[in-house]
Amino acid sequence: METKWIKPTEVEEGVRLLQAGEVIAMPTETVYGLAGDATNDVAIKKIFEAKGRPSDNPLIVHVASVEQAEHFAQTIPPVARRLMEAFWPGALTIILPSNGRASSFVTAGLDSIGLRMPNHPAALELIRTSGLGLAAPSANRSGRPSPTSARHVADDLTGRIAGIMDGGPTGIGVESTVIDCTTKPATILRPGGVTKEAIEAVIGPVILDANLSDEAAAPRSPGMKYTHYAPSAPLYLVEGGRDDLVRVITTRQATGKRVGALVFDEATTPADVTLSLGISMETAAQRLYEALRKFDETDVEEIYVNRIEPTGVALAVYNRLYKAAGGKVIRPQEEA
Repeated sequence: METKWIKPTEVEEGVRLLQAGEVIAMPTETVYGLAGDATNDVAIKKIFEAKGRPSDNPLIVHVASVEQAEHFAQTIPPVARRLMEAFWPGALTIILPSNGRASSFVTAGLDSIGLRMPNHPAALELIRTSGLGLAAPSANRSGRPSPTSARHVADDLTGRIAGIMDGGPTGIGVESTVIDCTTKPATILRPGGVTKEAIEAVIGPVILDANLSDEAAAPRSPGMKYTHYAPSAPLYLVEGGRDDLVRVITTRQATGKRVGALVFDEATTPADVTLSLGISMETAAQRLYEALRKFDETDVEEIYVNRIEPTGVALAVYNRLYKAAGGKVIRPQEEA
């Protein structure tokens, strides 16, 4: 399949492909999404096929207005409307009861649906001009780090999708927060670009889903099941501080392994390759997937990063690192 490069000014070409039942990559403020008509079974199957994504993993539908969200939701409770008013357009996906208009492949057979209004002019223009709700998981091969540039999409999906709209680098760098408004209180299923603290300032206390790290649970949100966001080399979280990280690195190097390290500052380590995620968690979120992909351009055999305290924006960064590591945490103190 030929994959066309589409400029953000060439919205009509993207619309033509979407209305014909094709799938294209589109930029959003979080990561690039692989978009297709949410009501078209054939288009949704193409998304799963292109990504190599398990079909029991639900997709988020992107809309351009609250009115369009009403087209897919059976009801929108007051708590959800307050969240829409506060955070839409933006990096918040809201789970609501589905009215069945979206393809059953989008909802993975669940009676709920995830809806989001992206805060990106090209994405909104595609949605408005096409008149379609666009199911759009991240535009990468399943399990790989999510794409934060059109080049990342091309590396994973050239020849597998009809087009890539190049909107430049994304701003936030991690996916949207997913909050389930079918529960009382509302439940955060996936931490992301909108923090728990910001949400609670609008609607009061919410809870974090107990199954965020339970691989056996049926996923109610993208990113809740299977190893995600992973580079080719295995990634490990290291409990403790920089000294613990260095000790693990040097121990592994002594066995002949080529080791990579991710750090939350600009300092180096004894690792063969050290990449910085920056000092602030906002910068870490922006750099995370780019860094994980950069390791694939090296010959490192293992990657290590300190476990961080999962609060605020760091909750989303930690969640992605935990999933990329497949839950592998090293505790040097216990091994000493």
